[in-house]
Amino acid sequence: MEPEGKNMARMPPASLAPARFRQTGITLVEVIVCACVLWITAAIAAPSMDRLIERQRAIAANHNLITHLAQARMTAITRSAPVILCPSRDGATCNANTDWGDGWLLFLDRDGNRQPDQPADIVGADSTPASRHLRLTSTAGRKQVRYLPDGRSAGSNLTLCICNKKGELLSSVVVNNAGRARSSRPAAPTACPA
Repeated sequence: MEPEGKNMARMPPASLAPARFRQTGITLVEVIVCACVLWITAAIAAPSMDRLIERQRAIAANHNLITHLAQARMTAITRSAPVILCPSRDGATCNANTDWGDGWLLFLDRDGNRQPDQPADIVGADSTPASRHLRLTSTAGRKQVRYLPDGRSAGSNLTLCICNKKGELLSSVVVNNAGRARSSRPAAPTACPA
């Protein structure tokens, strides 16, 4: 048996050493360069990512509104009774203002007073805000959507605007007299209607 010191002297140089004796790893300089490249890429991508997230929130709110409008129209037809979809904070009564951001209420309006008369008249309530980053408002002339038993929404068109906190219009949902809901997005930056 040979002493350990003699074995070490017989080891070949690192370039000729077998793979099991080579040291692997990365240097501090390589780590710093990679971190700098990652930081610069993230700084460039962050503003674009914020805009993408804002657009996705608006699309989700838009789809949610259209789904509830379709449900209201279908409820009016299947139950043969007038149905109202209105903004609501508490899920039991309609708001007097045009702010749809706190949620909405769907109910049967058999007597035409535009408020639910009893808890059994309430078909559904969505009290979850669409997003704390968005503002949802309707046109001033028409604060709620009323569907008749034939599926029409008589009266003037109703426009629900989805805006960001900066006051830019991101999307809108328009309900026409026939009861059809459609969505649109502005092609150029547009101020949110007051």
